[in-house]
Amino acid sequence: MSAVWATFSRELRAYFFSPLAYVILFFFLLVNGAVFAVIISYLSDPQLGGGRPFDVMFNSFPFWLLLLFWVPVVTMRLLAEERNSGSIEVLMTAPVTEGQVVAGKYLAALVFYAFLWAPTLVYAVLVDRWSELDWGTLAAAYLGVLLIGGLFLAIGVFASALARHQVVAAVIAVALELAVFFTGLVSALVQRPAAREVLDHLSVIDHMNEFSRGVVDTRRLVFYVTATLLLLFAASRALEDRKWR
Repeated sequence: MSAVWATFSRELRAYFFSPLAYVILFFFLLVNGAVFAVIISYLSDPQLGGGRPFDVMFNSFPFWLLLLFWVPVVTMRLLAEERNSGSIEVLMTAPVTEGQVVAGKYLAALVFYAFLWAPTLVYAVLVDRWSELDWGTLAAAYLGVLLIGGLFLAIGVFASALARHQVVAAVIAVALELAVFFTGLVSALVQRPAAREVLDHLSVIDHMNEFSRGVVDTRRLVFYVTATLLLLFAASRALEDRKWR
């Protein structure tokens, strides 16, 4: 456990001591703030009959754009940079396993990811001030953001374990995340009901729609936890395999 904590704290410091982290945070909040302002302006039109701003926000195109293309930026350097600089050999000679390295780096990325979303809670305070806000539904929505983001982060860590260069790791992560994203969309083209049901079960779009409406299905929780752990296990095995090359 101490090895995981040491890796976690080292990686978290690297995030917050890097100018890139604050550039990511700035543009992340800029895009989210602009999207939220547009949504509020749109829903304020009396002719539209109103709506729930966070429901719209978490099912919008910009939301998925941020997840699909910004998460790889957060994870691309985690292992690829270590391998490219040669520091991974030094790290692996320490009394730490590949699984502990992967776990520590993933947890640091997850905390940084949560840090990116934390300021958006200000939007909830503003909405609650001027209208009634269901905080339980909002909590479910943010749980969905954390679970889906956690899965995408695990994909990014796995991609970083496969690549030697950060850009290559980012490209692999984007490709894998897009494959997951479009899984639910192609279900409508599948003729067999059983296969369509499986694809619908894997649809992150449908899952986020459920979470944003306040629906927390335990099957979704099991799916995201299991898939995330499997990806992290695969990342540790990939790291172990490449260590001897």
